[in-house]
Amino acid sequence: MQNKEDKKESVKMHLKDLRQNLKIMHLEVTEQLKLPERDDVKKLMNKMDLLLKLIESK
Repeated sequence: MQNKEDKKESVKMHLKDLRQNLKIMHLEVTEQLKLPERDDVKKLMNKMDLLLKLIESK
């Protein structure tokens, strides 16, 4: 089981990764007028689910 600091770092890394992916997706939508691929959205949703599980784990 992870200690509190390891868990905190893991959450931070997940959040940074999600933020970067969402930022790229946002730029594609706003600047290139390109909708994200369905698989890309699913991948982000899965990453968010993993993050939620990590946060909720005791």
